Amino acid sequence: MSAAPDSPLAARAATASRRLALSGLALAAIGAVAASGKAIIVKLAYRHGIDAMSLLALRMLVAFPFFVAMGLWAARRSSRTLSLREWLQVAGLGFTGYYLSSYLDFLGLAYISATLERLILYLSPTLVMLIALVVLGQRPSRQQLLALAVSYGGVLLAFGHDIAFDGRRTLIGSALVFAGALSYAIYLFGSGQVVARIGALRLTAYASGIASVLCVGQYLLTRPASGLLAFPAPVYWLSLLNGTLCTVLPVLAIMIGVKRIGPALAAQVSMLGPVSTIVLSVWLLAEPMGLWQSAGTALVLAGVLLVGRGAGRGR
Repeated sequence: MSAAPDSPLAARAATASRRLALSGLALAAIGAVAASGKAIIVKLAYRHGIDAMSLLALRMLVAFPFFVAMGLWAARRSSRTLSLREWLQVAGLGFTGYYLSSYLDFLGLAYISATLERLILYLSPTLVMLIALVVLGQRPSRQQLLALAVSYGGVLLAFGHDIAFDGRRTLIGSALVFAGALSYAIYLFGSGQVVARIGALRLTAYASGIASVLCVGQYLLTRPASGLLAFPAPVYWLSLLNGTLCTVLPVLAIMIGVKRIGPALAAQVSMLGPVSTIVLSVWLLAEPMGLWQSAGTALVLAGVLLVGRGAGRGR
């Protein structure tokens, strides 16, 4: 027997539902802003002479214990063990989604502004759409094609602004970050095929843990371990922030946020990411922000919104 609409029980249930939704919105927003801070921290660390490989290894060393704890907790909640095929799938997703994409992104940030980097990364939803077209033969709708044109038009505006100042570096950096965005899009597409069987938390924890081992292993195979202890103190403080606030926190916050408000609304909230990156890049990095970059940002956000709405109608 359900409670009457005006009963105290119904009022308490409505209040609890609103609080749950508000907390979900807040967590999704916190995750988006925290994740966007990664580019700012990377740019700040580069001022102290560290390279991309070393910085990525330090970041994942900090994050690795958290991913192990997440994986153990998730495994305890599930009695089902992963098959060899599923482990190989998780390893592949960890390679593309958290190792290769991060490494290419860190390399690209040495050449381009944090704002342009964030805009290029936000092309990932459109790249997933194109991958689905190639692999599954899923033809995009007119709205999705419009979203594609709008998103890439926005990136081209911002790209044109930056290339006018330093053409060669902008080309190299943009190509690296775009390759990273493509690698992450492959992860998003692949994870959609296996997440229902493995579980979102366990998949994220295992894939991230594997990526941590790959990042640190790459460093140890090419350089002495003592090199990680030879950087200025600010590098370690920045890596601590990068590994916790900009890596682990966004994973947990966005995951819980999606559970409470759904993926479509969480994707719209994630648009705070590029905006916060712009604000932080102007404030902390003193990067120029012109009319073309502002217009490009608006177009990319509009394109992502169109992709999200098109996907929501298609389900």
